[in-house]
Amino acid sequence: MSMTTFTVGQMARATDTKAVTIRYYEQLGLLPSAARNASGYRQYTEEERDRLLFIRRSRALGFSLNDIRQLLGFSDHRQASCAAVDAKVAEQLEQVRTRIRDLQSLEQELQRLLSCCKGGVIDECRIIESLTLQHI
Repeated sequence: MSMTTFTVGQMARATDTKAVTIRYYEQLGLLPSAARNASGYRQYTEEERDRLLFIRRSRALGFSLNDIRQLLGFSDHRQASCAAVDAKVAEQLEQVRTRIRDLQSLEQELQRLLSCCKGGVIDECRIIESLTLQHI
């Protein structure tokens, strides 16, 4: 039974990840260093491809590289309690909710600025005036 292997280019295409990013994840230790074939090309296994997909999905959910390192550590201990994973995801969810609230405030402020504008010339622009004033 032969296992499928991937060159860095094939791995990049299979995971929609740039080759430089794959090598960077290797440098950080998120991916194990790839084996090399006789010609010196990196060879990745399906397991390494799946690990890279895990990293990509985690990044898409907003997890930092340090968070992903922790999640990978959790995933390497399959029989351990998932309480730590739950806590990490709950923490990420709270950060996302905070960002959403911040973005909603930003949206309201931009809408307020836009409603100040009545057209005309820059010299009379309430937006420019408002951005120039310091709010303490």
